[in-house]
Formats: sequence, structure tokens, C-alpha cells
Amino acid sequence: MIPTESGYLEFDKVSFSWPNGGNVIDQCSFSIIKPGLWMLVGENGSGKSTLFRLISGAILPKSGKIFCSLRPSMVYQNPDHQLLMPTCKSELMLSVPKTIPHSKLFELIQSALEKVDLGEMLDRPIHTLSGGQKQRLSLAGAIVSNSNLLLLDEPTALLDPQSQNAVLRVVKKLTNSSVDPITAIWVTHRLEELFVCDGAAIVKNGGISKWHSGSKVFQQLKSLALR
Repeated sequence: MIPTESGYLEFDKVSFSWPNGGNVIDQCSFSIIKPGLWMLVGENGSGKSTLFRLISGAILPKSGKIFCSLRPSMVYQNPDHQLLMPTCKSELMLSVPKTIPHSKLFELIQSALEKVDLGEMLDRPIHTLSGGQKQRLSLAGAIVSNSNLLLLDEPTALLDPQSQNAVLRVVKKLTNSSVDPITAIWVTHRLEELFVCDGAAIVKNGGISKWHSGSKVFQQLKSLALR
């Protein structure tokens, strides 16, 4: 593995099992060495959520090694599960690192809102936002926390088509930015989303396939469904 300046993530024969069952993650090896939008697909119970917990450090592997020079942040399927404050501004203030000078707070928060296309929403009550706007506010929270690795667990599953496209467009913009691009790992069951990613892989039997183009993985899954 050769780390890039922007960080990297590597799993080296990682295994993990819960006390009441067999291995959920079994000898899993993969790497991401550059920013981009990387998508994972797999059946329920294939280990996708456990994989995110391992990457975030919420749980530790039973064996194998994880190398991560990125700063991870989770974005859940339902934004209502992670938004706590009454306004966009107060919500984002929760995520600002304590090392940021008070004089820079507004500039940082406003910049994060603009990056997710919510630039006019600073004092907007969160309960008045649409589902898609709430999800983009969750993305802004990751940005102000100085995270550069987004772990997105089916972030568009509960949204209408217009909001789905808006969230996907914002994440793609963040990963393609010419200044401080981020890395995003996106779990999806909406196969049409595969066509906009930089690479995709299938999670199966506790492991991850090699990275391929989203279109190739789409065709692989369609072929399996027809058998």
C-alpha cells in the first residue's frame, strides 16, 4: 500500500464476529487510496453495517489489521436520528471542533452550508426542512467536524426522487472538489446510483469484491438476478 497525500483506508485480512453468531466479516481485504465516491452493494446481513462500524472504530476486528489515515463520519439513512438542535446554525455548532476560534465559527458554518446547497438556511428551523435538506444538513455537520471520510448508509432510501438526486449530486461534488476533496463510501440498494460512482464493489460472504466501474457491477448484479 502506498498512501496518497489525501489519505487512505486499507483492510488487511480483517475478520469480526458477534458473540451470538459466526463471522460477519471474514478475511476481508480491500483498499481505497484516493478521494472519490465508492459504492457498496450487498444483501441484507452481508456485513455492510458491521463494515462501517469497523471503519469508524466503533468496534475492533477480531483479527487482521485496519489502516486509516482519514477522519470518518457516519451519515445515517434517517437524518432525524442524528439531528438534535432547533436550527441549522445551532446543529452545526455542535460539530465544530473546539480548537476553532470563535471568530471563525460563522465563516466555517456558512461555508459548510454553501457546500451542500443550503447557503440560505443558516437560521432555518430544522423541523421546516424537507427530508433531502435534512440529509444535506447531516453532510454539512460532517464537513464542519473536519471529517474527510463519509460513511453513508443508504442515505437516499427514505427520500423522494428529487431529494435523492440532490443528495447524490452534493456528495459527488464534495468528492470531486479541486480543494480538499473527500472520500465517500456509500451503501446502496438503488442500483441506478452505481452509474455516478468512481468505483463499486459487492459485499458478500463477509468479504468485498474487487473494485470495478459502477456500470460493470450493475451488469453483474443484473446477470445474477436473471439466473
